[in-house]
Amino acid sequence: MTPHLLLNQPFDSGLLDYLAQSPTPFHAVSSLRALLAPQGFREVHERDAWSLQPGGRYFACRNDSSLIAWVMPAQGTLVDKGLRMVGAHTDSPCLKVKPQPEMQEAGLYQLGVEVYGGALLNPWFDRDLSLAGRVQYLDASGALDNALIDFVAPVAMIPSLAIHLDKEANQNRSINAQQHLPVILSHVAEDDEAPCFRALLKEQLLEQGVDAQEVIDYEISLYDTLPPAVVGLKQEFIAAARLDNLLSCYIGLQALLQAEGHCGAMLVCNDHEEVGSVSTSGAAGGFLSSVLTRIMPDPEARSRMLASSCFISADNAHAVHPNYQDKHDANHGPALNQGPVIKVNSNQRYATSSATSAMFRQWAKAVDVPVQSFVVRSDMGCGSTIGPVTAAKLGVATLDIGVPTYAMHSIRELAGRQDAYGLYQVLSYFMNLERL
Repeated sequence: MTPHLLLNQPFDSGLLDYLAQSPTPFHAVSSLRALLAPQGFREVHERDAWSLQPGGRYFACRNDSSLIAWVMPAQGTLVDKGLRMVGAHTDSPCLKVKPQPEMQEAGLYQLGVEVYGGALLNPWFDRDLSLAGRVQYLDASGALDNALIDFVAPVAMIPSLAIHLDKEANQNRSINAQQHLPVILSHVAEDDEAPCFRALLKEQLLEQGVDAQEVIDYEISLYDTLPPAVVGLKQEFIAAARLDNLLSCYIGLQALLQAEGHCGAMLVCNDHEEVGSVSTSGAAGGFLSSVLTRIMPDPEARSRMLASSCFISADNAHAVHPNYQDKHDANHGPALNQGPVIKVNSNQRYATSSATSAMFRQWAKAVDVPVQSFVVRSDMGCGSTIGPVTAAKLGVATLDIGVPTYAMHSIRELAGRQDAYGLYQVLSYFMNLERL
């Protein structure tokens, strides 16, 4: 047997920790905050005046679910050198608890859920699930505040219907999201009412040390409690929830931390990509434009800066599944652990052009990282990313790339360790390019 590969420390162990600590976009941003602050990044708030200094390191958050971090060049000007920008997204398809979720059926306490994004639903059954998200509450003084919450322990499940009761389950089982996805939390005695979900949230907040007098509202998601893992006979794979697209958030962050200030470098982590990006914290909103305006207030100077800039949209790519090879274009089939993928679509579902693709190939060659290409079959539809949205809003040179992945939008996805580290190497090189 081939000897096990050693982890790329601290990259791989840090990645697994980040994935485990980020069950929701709110937690993903909180985790990014915690990683940025010790590296000299100072948080600036949109409501305050900014005083940005050469060589300064900053980050700003919106809605606690989107984050933009950047490094100002130590010498020269942003007008001449531009920005090296990497974009990703903090959200993943999941099940979200409804505002009035309480249900009591067959002596069981259940919660009604809503499907967020294009989730692959079958894998959510028969999993040990927990609850996490953001809660708005009243404190002891009667003031409105918010806090992150995470039950951590497995407290919910969605059992499958036994095959004895559905003989066609392996050939033709469909899922009705309204009827089949309410999660089970506990037994309820016949004469008792189902517990109030807000009361459960208050109890959890108090256990976390938050002085909550009343829960007013919440955004709570379910997640799989099975931790991220390095798997495979040679430990060549990463198996985890939310690889799409927290994997890119982490890779982009680690690349940004390598920025030496030769040029402006920026990481953009947007929320709501999985539902179209149309929100205040999504790529179609004004968060990035607002930050760029405050970095470079003069319109002409800002246009010149963007003309010298490049935006890389980092979002996972479909690897060729060995059991479903007919779902791929035979000449454009990325494989795991064979390098990051350039994503191309002639209908502009991806923002890659021949010019930006050629640049990425040169950067990858400079750090000895192989590159692959992905084009969807001509008879199939193509997903999209924040790349085209950002390119259209800013008019900046853009390309779409990603780490090849299996089971995208499942509750647990699979990617290659070497691809993740290889993309980190390329993006680190990109973040330090003085000239494009």
